[in-house]
Amino acid sequence: MGIHPARQIWATLEPLHDVVYFGAGVKEAGVGVGLRGYWQTYFAFRAAPLGAVMPAAVQAAFAGFHPGMVRRALPEAWERATPQRCLAARLELATDLLRGVGAGDAVSARAVELLAPVQRAADPTGRALFAANAALPLPADPVAALWQLATSLREHRGDGHVAALVTHGLSGRHALVVQVAAGKAPESVMRPARGVSEAEWADAFDELRARGLVAGEPVTPTLTGSGAELLAAVEAETDEAAWTGALAVLSADAITELATSLAPLVRSVQESVVPPLNPVGMGPR
Repeated sequence: MGIHPARQIWATLEPLHDVVYFGAGVKEAGVGVGLRGYWQTYFAFRAAPLGAVMPAAVQAAFAGFHPGMVRRALPEAWERATPQRCLAARLELATDLLRGVGAGDAVSARAVELLAPVQRAADPTGRALFAANAALPLPADPVAALWQLATSLREHRGDGHVAALVTHGLSGRHALVVQVAAGKAPESVMRPARGVSEAEWADAFDELRARGLVAGEPVTPTLTGSGAELLAAVEAETDEAAWTGALAVLSADAITELATSLAPLVRSVQESVVPPLNPVGMGPR
């Protein structure tokens, strides 16, 4: 079976979006607008398109983060920096990081030409993070516009992924354990990055084991046959929802052109910005 075209596009756009999480200077960019540390910067920058939103909404939309971790960042972040300042800072940071690893105006402008109609045509139903990002003005700078489009479409897929998890009875915390069991990232990376205690992780593991979805130990879980089938179903539904809800307006030639023209930039990001072990589960190509 071939790779779903929606997954091909995700593999191209996700690393470009991820520079704002893993690039040098993320914490400094947040501190520069008044935020306190890396995680307050993460939550404020990512949530800023939604406005001065409260922790409960962010916890629901982001999925998987411990409620206490979110509450330590919000709403204090909005007392330190407005969403508008956060939006400007994250766009400047992402643009500088992409340019620093080789993003060029011509290639970026062509990618924007292909992706902008996708964003305009995408269905925002039930996709709050996508809708909020898509409502932002598209920058005139082609590299900035490429990052913004990659971000909007990445969040479109992510919103659909959360819906697929819920459909299959998985909480955000369950999904973290399943991803570790699938070998996407080790527990030592995933659990602390989402603020989950060892006891809470073990409880989530036990709940999945009771459903026959995982085996082994909490720190080194493995998927059972049923678990692998469920994960495959979630990923297939995520791909299909991303495709029918947005990406299907792209022709096969456009998908090939995007993957080919952006491949050097994606490789550069993965080699110099995104760590090999990360909670996003995006490894080297």
